[in-house]
Formats: sequence, C-alpha cells, structure tokens
Amino acid sequence: MKLLRYGPAGREKPGLLDSDGLVRDLSAIVPDIAGATLGRDGLARLRAIDPATLPVVPGTPQKDLRLGPCVGAIGKFVCIGLNYADHAAETGATVPPEPVVFNKWTSAVIGPDDDVQIPRGSKKTDWEVELAVVIGTGGAYIEEADAIKHVAGFAVVNDLSEREFQIERSGTWDKGKGCDTFGPIGPWLVTPDEAGDIEDLKMWLEVDGERMQNGSTRTMVYKAPFLVAYLSRFMSLQPGDVISTGTPPGVGMGMKPQRFLRGGETMRLGIDGLGVQTQKVLAAKE
Repeated sequence: MKLLRYGPAGREKPGLLDSDGLVRDLSAIVPDIAGATLGRDGLARLRAIDPATLPVVPGTPQKDLRLGPCVGAIGKFVCIGLNYADHAAETGATVPPEPVVFNKWTSAVIGPDDDVQIPRGSKKTDWEVELAVVIGTGGAYIEEADAIKHVAGFAVVNDLSEREFQIERSGTWDKGKGCDTFGPIGPWLVTPDEAGDIEDLKMWLEVDGERMQNGSTRTMVYKAPFLVAYLSRFMSLQPGDVISTGTPPGVGMGMKPQRFLRGGETMRLGIDGLGVQTQKVLAAKE
C-alpha cells in the first residue's frame, strides 16, 4: 500500500494511492495515518479494503492536490549520520564504529512539495536525500531478525542541514538539522511488501535540474533492520517514529568548491518505488 495524507497544512486527511494514481479517502475508516493505524492490525485492516469502494478525492496528487507529511503525529524524528561509505569519504570523515545518532525536531516536518525556508543568518543550507523508516509496532530491545516486523513502511526524506550551524558553531549536530521546514517527508508511506529491496534502491537529488546526488542504498553501512534494533536499545520506539537513515554522496558540503542552496532554486529528489519530492527554496527572512 501507498498511504498518504492530503489537504491543507495542519488539516490533512488520511488516504491511499490506488493503482490508477488516484487518491482514495480513508477518513471514514481511520482518523489519521498515525498511531495504531500503523501497527500490524491497523495495516491489515486497511489492506483488506478494496480501494475501489473508497471515495475518490478530486485532484491529481502533487499537482492540484497538496500532500502533507505521509505520517501524522510523529513522536521522534531520529537521524543517522555518515551512514554511506561514499558520503563519509566525500566529507573527509571515516565511517564510525557505531551509528552517529542525532535528531530533527518535529517542527521541521513539512509535506513533500512544500516550500523550504532558508533560516535567518544561514550561509550553508544543504540538501540530503534519504530513506526513512517509519515505525508501526513499537518496542524496546528489538532483535535485528524481528526488526522489519516493527516497520510500517518506508518514505523519502530530504534531511536539510545548515552546515555552519551543525559543524562550525560548537555543540551537537541537532541545531543545524531541525530548522523549520528542514524535514519534508513523503509523498507516501510505502508498506514493506511494496517497497522492493530496500538494500538496493536508487536515490537521487537535483537542484534546478542539475543532478547533485546519484546513489543507492547499496552503499549504506548500517542497514535498516540493524538501525531499528540498535536504536531500540537506547529508547523505546513507538508507532509513527521516523528514522532517517543517511545520505549518499553529492551534498553541497562535499563539493569543491562547496555549493549551498539559494533562494529561488528548486530541489527535486526521489527514491525508486517511494516517490518524488519537489521543493522551492525561499530566501532567508531578515
């Protein structure tokens, strides 16, 4: 299934994408794509429904029908750094002996095609296409062999980053990662049975039509099941938690000379089978 949330920001309704590319309304079935809906029983209930019996939502998704973040009521937005061997190399870093863990604040979350706002004082706002893992069934001390049973699905994330805030101004990475609009998620949440081989998905990102990132989840160091198990040893994972698993090479920080986002540019990014995002970049407000 491809689950989604559609409508005006803050008033999104639950839906799914049918095989014809139409959005079907789920609001009479579930309150949101969140919480218990993401668990095994909730997904099984949705899977048993014939999409043809659901009302069609007028409009074309990502054209004249806005899609919101594909997951509602996100509790934790946990990110993994330096998790692609080729990305670590381009930034001059070594692959860490354990995953680098940081957070994005949930106030950063926006829809897949909403505008991205460069923060005030920013000099180095950067892009990062990433595979997101969304927790469906919570737990702590999860075994790696059981990890996928706890996953509701996968989605595209743009892990936007302000590199000066992140690296040059001391402290943790978090303050350069969680600025408002720095967490577009979607367009849809793809359940594991339809996501394909998540360890071999092509992923890419363009700025104004120029290909910047062109990678694959093949070069991910710590794979999704390991990350779910690993994180569950430090925190209980709960339905709707999002884990963003790292980015392949091609970020602006790794270029020579470095290249960062400017107001008026447009980002377009995607992962095979998981959809495409498009974001206009707004200049910083002074």
